[in-house]
Amino acid sequence: MPNAWIRLATIAASIGCAALLALIFFGRDISALTLDSAKLQNFKIVFISIILEALPFLLIGVIVSALLQAFVSDELVRKLTPRNPVLGILFGSLLGIVLPLCECGMIPIVRRLMRKGLPAYIGIIYIVAGPIINPVVFGATMQAFRTNESLAYSRFYLAFCVSVALGLILYARLKQSPLKAETTHDIHSHGHSHVHAHAHHHAHSHAGGKSGSPFFRKLAQAPAHIAEEFFEMGKYLILGSLITGLLQTLVTRASFASVADHELLSHLFMMGFAYALSLCSTSDAFVAASFNNMFPPAALLSFLVLGPMLDLKNTLMMLAVFRKRFVLKFSLAIAGLVLLGSILFDRLGLV
Repeated sequence: MPNAWIRLATIAASIGCAALLALIFFGRDISALTLDSAKLQNFKIVFISIILEALPFLLIGVIVSALLQAFVSDELVRKLTPRNPVLGILFGSLLGIVLPLCECGMIPIVRRLMRKGLPAYIGIIYIVAGPIINPVVFGATMQAFRTNESLAYSRFYLAFCVSVALGLILYARLKQSPLKAETTHDIHSHGHSHVHAHAHHHAHSHAGGKSGSPFFRKLAQAPAHIAEEFFEMGKYLILGSLITGLLQTLVTRASFASVADHELLSHLFMMGFAYALSLCSTSDAFVAASFNNMFPPAALLSFLVLGPMLDLKNTLMMLAVFRKRFVLKFSLAIAGLVLLGSILFDRLGLV
């Protein structure tokens, strides 16, 4: 019953967000809703920019996920996965170099791979490390911090260290799959599609004397998987973007100055700010660079590492895929490791 209420609340929130999007695009004057015109304009810009920034990566993710479902067998996934846990952790931490995706697109891919036999700790490490340890983000960070390249390098060193530490924790403590169980509806729809595909193939065999190419039969099933996962993940993306837009609109720049000079608070504030902003990892370095003269480099490092690993919209999307208890423990572990790592890097003079 609680899960049913959660689903209904999510659907209602998604409908509300969609209505708000329609008002923004087609209604010129919606200032009567509550916010003054300046704040409303800022909210619209932030809300739409987050969605437009994340949607392409989400679409890439669900397309890749659908292709994996159609063409990659469970046996192949198990064959390619390193059996040694240390090699597996390194594999997951560095996979973003060859498969660079935003965190929005990784979640459906990792869910699909985990259901095909990829060990959970490897898939989750890819979600954490991939948005930072990839060539696209490296180039963007170097461009943003041309005058402070040590901070740019520290971002990748710390992300790698956090990923490895988290991988060791997950390998030692994770005893069962953190994925939510497939619902009856999902199982029924998958089974129905397989039965329908078999019946369709059977009819063609009798009508034409021979079946079509297995490649094209598998390819024909991909659009259904793409649509299913896109709408499932998309509603959480919209809801996260709505909440993020409101937070960005309500937090003033004066709030930054009050904590910038405090060592621990500056870290915590920038980590919370990164979580709320929910920026794409290809653009967050430019936002961090704008605070270069206000916050210490170590606090900026916390911002740069935590944001791609854990943010608001990403949390909502993970809650759609993973069990709630796991997401809570996972989030606390990431936050603790990033905070300790940033402070340690500062003490060692690496930033």
